[in-house]
Amino acid sequence: MNSAGQLLDLLRESTSTVAFTGAGVSTLSGIRDFRGKNGIYNDTFRGYRVEELFGIDLFRRDPSLFYEWAKDFVYGLDAFRPSIVHTTLARLERQGLLAAVVTQNIDRLHTLAGNRVVHELHGSPAWHRCLDCGRAYPYAEIAPVAHQGIVPRCAGCGGIVKPDIVFYGEPLPEDVFAAALEAFRQADLILVLGSSLTVYPAAALPKEGYTFGARLVMVNDAPTPLDPLAMLRLHDLADTFTELDALLPPEP
Repeated sequence: MNSAGQLLDLLRESTSTVAFTGAGVSTLSGIRDFRGKNGIYNDTFRGYRVEELFGIDLFRRDPSLFYEWAKDFVYGLDAFRPSIVHTTLARLERQGLLAAVVTQNIDRLHTLAGNRVVHELHGSPAWHRCLDCGRAYPYAEIAPVAHQGIVPRCAGCGGIVKPDIVFYGEPLPEDVFAAALEAFRQADLILVLGSSLTVYPAAALPKEGYTFGARLVMVNDAPTPLDPLAMLRLHDLADTFTELDALLPPEP
């Protein structure tokens, strides 16, 4: 039996499977990752490392730096389409083989692919909020302004509007983290997909599920700290999910 066949057997045996996804899932869609060899954090912008632009203190001092840089990356994400991993995970959910997706990614591609239960640990630009009064704005309202590199301002109080992406110096959303933690504790199978498990506290969640009795499947091109605990370790996301997709029963 090939590796995709083994994975499908595990999925069918499981009563609650959770997928934990990282940047490797979205690089298949053509989106640059953050920390990889060619990741955006290797870039500089106006004398700052791009990673610094995601610091909440710098954003509060000078949000124009973030918005001028983000017009091509954050506000260009809607040009990308879900990869075979995204679409197959959505099929698994529809067929009752996947309980939830917990993702470190901010690109919303899991939702676009059709997954309904998605816990976005690091947030997303789907919504933006005024840092002063908290008024919320959808992506469609902010994107035309941000595409010009202009700092969006609140229509109510004139405050700076920030995307609901978790910046350095901000906590993860409590409700999202709590829901993700509960999903992992309920799971009996966890798929770790395209993540090197180096960004905490998100990276601690699969280990938490393991300590509660879940089996681990790792699919990532680089080693991860949890590889020794995995009952199935695969390396090629695209090949694995292309084969898995072909094994799933057709949908009406």
